[in-house]
Amino acid sequence: MNATSTSGPKTWEKTRLQNLVRHKSGGYYARLFLNGKEVWKTLKTKHFSVAEARLAEAQQEHRKRRSLEQSASSAKMTFGQCAELHMQYLAVKVSIKRRTRAYWAEILAAILKSWPELENTEIRKLTKLACRKWAAGYAKNGSATRYNNSIALLRHVIDLAIENGVVFANVANDLEKKPVKAKQLELPTLEQFNAFLAAMRAPKMGRCVHSADFAEGLAYTGCRLSEAGRIEWIDLNFATKEIRIKGDPEEGTKNGEIRFIPMIPAAKALFEKMRASRPDEPMGSPVFRVRECQKTMTRAANVVRMVRITHHDLRHFFATVCIESGVDIPTVSRWLGHKDGGVLAMKTYGHLRREHSQAAAKKVSFAA
Repeated sequence: MNATSTSGPKTWEKTRLQNLVRHKSGGYYARLFLNGKEVWKTLKTKHFSVAEARLAEAQQEHRKRRSLEQSASSAKMTFGQCAELHMQYLAVKVSIKRRTRAYWAEILAAILKSWPELENTEIRKLTKLACRKWAAGYAKNGSATRYNNSIALLRHVIDLAIENGVVFANVANDLEKKPVKAKQLELPTLEQFNAFLAAMRAPKMGRCVHSADFAEGLAYTGCRLSEAGRIEWIDLNFATKEIRIKGDPEEGTKNGEIRFIPMIPAAKALFEKMRASRPDEPMGSPVFRVRECQKTMTRAANVVRMVRITHHDLRHFFATVCIESGVDIPTVSRWLGHKDGGVLAMKTYGHLRREHSQAAAKKVSFAA
């Protein structure tokens, strides 16, 4: 990573600290070395004092990783040491988002809590019998998805030991995963949803206007919770009736890509009403004043005596209403930000709600 030319400004600038460099954009990077090769790590800041502190942390983490790698081939390597090395690899893998790393850390902590002696057990001394005994007890608690991911992590850690020549076979390969049952969606009818919104705005609910706006926004856009909370006024194009979804400032949306979704009439009316009440806000301001409203939604659902719904259920509600309105599943899939061409949407929304199915059935005729 050298300067791109001698005539223009340098791409990288040295600082008074060794191994700390500044990009021409203003961001600071740590310059580290591993096995004779340079490793560049963004420190995600443009402030020197913050970069200085983060450089020290990055160097400490890097030394720890090198120490782990040097001991990786040791015959006495414990599961805990190998698991830590695996987590270090995940930490520097740019394709993995922060929340995903945090999730795998939670899975690892749950495994070690349920199997206390595992952390200090040498990898070469792990047996199939011990793995099966642990799995039999662990499978009784939690969801099938969490159990299956725990099995996957256990295998990944042992595979890392195989790569480093500590063991020759993975004793966790024979563990069976639990079948994952598809979640049965329980969504409100359109009448219930409108009553639900009215309850959120009612005086006895404290007139939770911002929470009601957010719930409506989720239902009318199909955005993920993290995406909706970061929509700014500049992202709303009333002329083209489109909404730009960009997600987290550093990591973007879940699939890492900016997408544009249509501003359906209900969404357009909501955003116009909100803008009219806050006309002087800068275009870079968030559209929604809150980023979650679960307690208010739960109270409103109880008031109108409908099934409790979550933020993510509003995403399902959007997709279901779109499909029932005649939008094809691949198009809905693109609006939701899926990249599989509609496979996941087909599995999730391939059904039709009972009342819609019954109405459609009346149109079927075998009359000559």
